[in-house]
Amino acid sequence: MQQIHILLVDDNEGDILLTREALDEARIINKISIAYDGLEALRFLKSDRGGANTPDLILMDINLPKMNGTEVLGIIKTDPDLKRIPVIMLTTSSAEKDILTSYDNYANCYITKPVDLDRFMDVIRTIEDFWISIVKLPKSVQ
Repeated sequence: MQQIHILLVDDNEGDILLTREALDEARIINKISIAYDGLEALRFLKSDRGGANTPDLILMDINLPKMNGTEVLGIIKTDPDLKRIPVIMLTTSSAEKDILTSYDNYANCYITKPVDLDRFMDVIRTIEDFWISIVKLPKSVQ
């Protein structure tokens, strides 16, 4: 089975733990890297442009310290080495402004994190089912 590398960008330790747990339960082989703020995410992505450490998929919160998720998304989607990486905005915000800004910056999808634990786990499993089992992800650009 192919290994999928996911970059999870979130500053909420509880959400990180739950996301990892839901991904582990699906028993699909995943490598998960964590960035706790927007600047850390960009440093991670730019440190290995198109190399073996480039993620296949990014799950990113909007409300991040140092640089918010929509700013990071805008940089990713205008960078020739990073723009093909699918980015899922996974956030607590359901504000129409955040949704529009995310899609204006070429987010691949926008999902509001449920507050209910079981529903949150279902959402992560659904993301995994669709984006890892069904969708054909691009390989890293060399």
